This record gives sequence, C-alpha cells and structure tokens, in this order.
Amino acid sequence: MRRDALWAVACFLVGLLLLAAGAYQQRWAALLLFAGPLAVACAGVAVRRSRPLLALGLGVVALLGDLAMGPSLGTVLIVTDNLYAGVRYGPRALGRWMLGITSVIAVAAGVVAGVVFRHWSAAAIVSVQVGLVGGTPVLTAMFMRQLQDLASSERARAEQVARLAELDRAAAVQAERARMARELHDMIANHFSAIAIQSTAVLSRRDLDARVVRQVLESIRENSVEGMNEMRAMIGLLRQDGEEPEATRRRVAEAGELVERAREAGLDVRMRVEGDARELPASVDLAGYRIVQESLTNALKHGGRAADVVIGYLPGLVTLTVDNPVGAAGRELPGAGAGIIGMRERTNLVGGLFEAGPHNDGWRVRAELPTLEST
Repeated sequence: MRRDALWAVACFLVGLLLLAAGAYQQRWAALLLFAGPLAVACAGVAVRRSRPLLALGLGVVALLGDLAMGPSLGTVLIVTDNLYAGVRYGPRALGRWMLGITSVIAVAAGVVAGVVFRHWSAAAIVSVQVGLVGGTPVLTAMFMRQLQDLASSERARAEQVARLAELDRAAAVQAERARMARELHDMIANHFSAIAIQSTAVLSRRDLDARVVRQVLESIRENSVEGMNEMRAMIGLLRQDGEEPEATRRRVAEAGELVERAREAGLDVRMRVEGDARELPASVDLAGYRIVQESLTNALKHGGRAADVVIGYLPGLVTLTVDNPVGAAGRELPGAGAGIIGMRERTNLVGGLFEAGPHNDGWRVRAELPTLEST
C-alpha cells in the first residue's frame, strides 16, 4: 500500500505537468478543474491492490468527469491503470465482463463519431482509440493474471515434486537402514550366539579336561575372528564409493561352511542337497545364505542338539528347509524376533515365499526363492 500511495503521488505530479504543458482539450472548464478528475484517478491508484473494485470505480468516475470537461491526456492514462488494477486484482469473472463492456463502448463510440462527423474514417479512428484505451489494459491484466496462475501452478507442482522426492529419499534411507540392520544381525548373531553358548557351557561344567576346554576356546576364537572379518567387510563396503557385490557376495553353495561352524559349536547338523547345484542370482544367493545362517543360529540358541538342512535346486526355484527339534537349551539367551523378520524381508525382496513355525514337534524354516529362470 505504501508503494501504491507513492506511485499515486507520482502519477498526480506527472498529470499536473501534462496539464501545464497543455496536454488537454479545453471546452468550458478552467484549467484548475481538470485537477479534480486527475486526483480521483490517482486515488484509485493508491488503492489499486488493496481495493481493486474501488480503484475501478474511481477510474470510471474520473474518466466521465474528465470527458465532460475535456478530456486530458494525464487522466486518461491513469484511468487505464485503474482498469488494469480492477481486472488484475479483482474477481476473476470481472475480466470477461470488462472486455465485453469496453468492446461495446468502442463500437458505440465509433458509431456516434461516424454519425456526428458523417465520415466512416472518423468512426474507425474513434473506435480504435477507445478500443486501445479500454481494451488494452483489460487484455494485459487478463494475460498477467493467467501468467500468475500458471506460475502458481508450476510452483505448487514443484513443491509437490520436492515433497515426493523427500518421501522417496526417506523411504530409500529407511530401506537402506533395514538392509544394514539385516546384514549386521545375520553376520554377527551367528558368531556371537555360538560364542555365548560355548562360553556358557564351559563356565557351567567343571568336569571338562584341558583338551576339551582348549577345543571350545579355539572354536570361540574362530567365531570371534570370523565375526570381526565380516564386520570389517561390511564397514569396507559402506565406506567405498561404488558397490562391488562380487567382492563381499555370499552364496548358497557356501552353506557347507555354515554347517561346519554350527557343528563346531556343538550342533549336530545333517545337510542334504537335492538337484544339481547351479549359479544363482546375487540377490538370491545372499538371501539364501543368510536364511540358512540365521536358521542355524536359531537352532543353536533355542533348539535342541540337531538340525537338518535341505537345499533343493528346482527349475526356476531354489528351496531352503531347516528343521530342528525344540529343546530347553539356550532358552535363557535373549531373542527379539529380528531374525524371523529379517528372513521374511529377504524372501519378500526377491519375490519368494517364506514360512517359519512349529512342525512335527520341532521348528521348521522353509523358503522358496525364485531364480532368473522363472522370469
């Protein structure tokens, strides 16, 4: 409003200069009377954005008064700003109405001029002049309003895209955190569970000879070293710029190593491979390896003293089945259920099926992982 008021003062001063320079057509009124319509039009400029309809009304009144006395160039020019402000900042439907009104007025003025001057050229000149004075600011205001609406729409669309990008980023971060949690759990839980169970056994029994104690301690050390190596590999993968999955890839074909470590921890594991082993996609290989690893860890912590592992290679599918009896050993070890959740998530990520629950007085974990042959 302050800028509009200053602009109104500037317009009034320019209008006075134009009057002093003779830019008016005098009929009956004195020169000072032309300042009245000029002031009314400038008052409309002062409220052009705060009250656009009032600015339009003041402009119409000023134009009618000025035409009755003259007209004067300064007032006519300022009235065009009143027309622009009314359409630009007023109701949206006002633009169409004003365009029609100014068009009708231009045609009517041309007809009157043609009748008065009895010449078609006078009618054309007056019609064009009135059309330019009245129609140009209206069309300009409508065009600027359309540009403003377009800019607002683009701004809203950009904000929406930014919000969607932020949601995608948050989802990606959450998915990466979940993946890291699964990897850390599956890598560390197996080794730490074996360490906890073996150390508990050594501490709870005092009749073990030195050879058995040494054997258990060697197994504890092996699990500790293996856990540290896998942790270093995970940290190295996180620190490097690009992923090198082959460098840290675990394979279903390496499940025998998991079986050997479980046996060293005191679990009687029987492993059987059905079908011809073959190369699997990296995602399926890692998921299958971690599922077997976590299943053996759970069997070691919460099961009995034995477990059966069956790996089946079928056309377009690899199946993993781990059965173990449910015993009381290791029940004092804490478990938050993250292992089952992680195995299910891994299976879902590769589009497979996962089941875990009681089976024949024991516990069964079964996963069916599709391979590229099925797509």
